[in-house]
Amino acid sequence: MGHDSGHVSWAPFLAFAVVGVLIMVLRWAYSARRDSLLSTPVHRGRDNDYGLLVPVAAPQSELGGVRARQRLEAAGIKATLTRTESGLRLLVFPDDADAARRILNEGAS
Repeated sequence: MGHDSGHVSWAPFLAFAVVGVLIMVLRWAYSARRDSLLSTPVHRGRDNDYGLLVPVAAPQSELGGVRARQRLEAAGIKATLTRTESGLRLLVFPDDADAARRILNEGAS
């Protein structure tokens, strides 16, 4: 039994259609328009709006916050630096809060 010479494969057309749809969705998502998916401003919460995380420091600058976060991570403490309504905050899990404050106070001396 031979191949039907009139047979058309739809796979390339389907692939181009899928890529076209993805291009349109990504252009919409990353566009500068106000109704874009990613154009909404970042919500800055209060200090206690971050679930289980608790603030352990209020860095004066982004660089100071990054350095403090790196010190904590070097000591094995997971930390998050975020900008809240009150300014920059370094957040950790409650079980690590005392150790984090101790490490940060040692670094400030």
